[in-house]
Amino acid sequence: MKYNKAIVYMIISVIAFAIMNTIVKYVSVFNAYQIVFFRSIGTLAFTIPLILKNRIPILGNNKKLLLLRGLAGVISLTLFFQSLNYLDVGTAVSLRYTSPIFAAILALVFLKEKIKPVQWLLFLIAFVGVLFVKGFDTSINSVGLLLVTLSALFLGLIFVVIRKMGTKENPLVIINYFMAMAFVFGGVMSINHWRNPNAVEWILLLSLGIFGYAGQLYMTKAFQSQATSLIAPLKYLEVIFMIIIGATWFGEIYSFWTLFGISLILLGLVYNVFLKNKL
Repeated sequence: MKYNKAIVYMIISVIAFAIMNTIVKYVSVFNAYQIVFFRSIGTLAFTIPLILKNRIPILGNNKKLLLLRGLAGVISLTLFFQSLNYLDVGTAVSLRYTSPIFAAILALVFLKEKIKPVQWLLFLIAFVGVLFVKGFDTSINSVGLLLVTLSALFLGLIFVVIRKMGTKENPLVIINYFMAMAFVFGGVMSINHWRNPNAVEWILLLSLGIFGYAGQLYMTKAFQSQATSLIAPLKYLEVIFMIIIGATWFGEIYSFWTLFGISLILLGLVYNVFLKNKL
């Protein structure tokens, strides 16, 4: 029963993130900075009241790491939103999921965490998948590929920073730092690129933070309810959802080599999750 509940939580999380990414792609007429700004508002509407209600110290304990996590989050999010202007949404999401490779390398350097030879092999398989996506599909934009790769790099850094913080920081504080910095950064950077939304666009833009918060909340609940090795692979359902949405909603066409490359990425990363929890 507990396992079924965890599966439901993760599927809700995946759907929430998929809807958020779909909206971002749909409102891509807006500058990425403005989208980041609106993405933060909806989430802050949840985190700040909850922090105040539970009397959680809003500034946290390790302010340097919290600021670093927030900065890396803002950069990763902005780069990802920018990449959607150049890449199909399913391709962008799948390439961003190479972040565990960067996280493992950064953890090896800064946290001295060991990586087994078989894990390197699985990372290599995932990397080969990226090469297939770019090397055999000439429609993949190089600028978009660079943006989403850098986004994955900073997302990997986020994982390492959170691991370094451990359980010393409340998750709400971590999210709040990220969203507060996104609010300031996105707001300032969008001043010269501001586009006035119409009524429907206001709703869509403000909903980004709501779906983002829901995705984060239920993902956390899922990991708290069941072992990582059983739940983490379900997160990659988002790639499948986004490919389906991209093809049906946005009319995106995915070549055989792109789908094959994405399959290699998923194979290498999903199996690594199973393996890592058995080592």
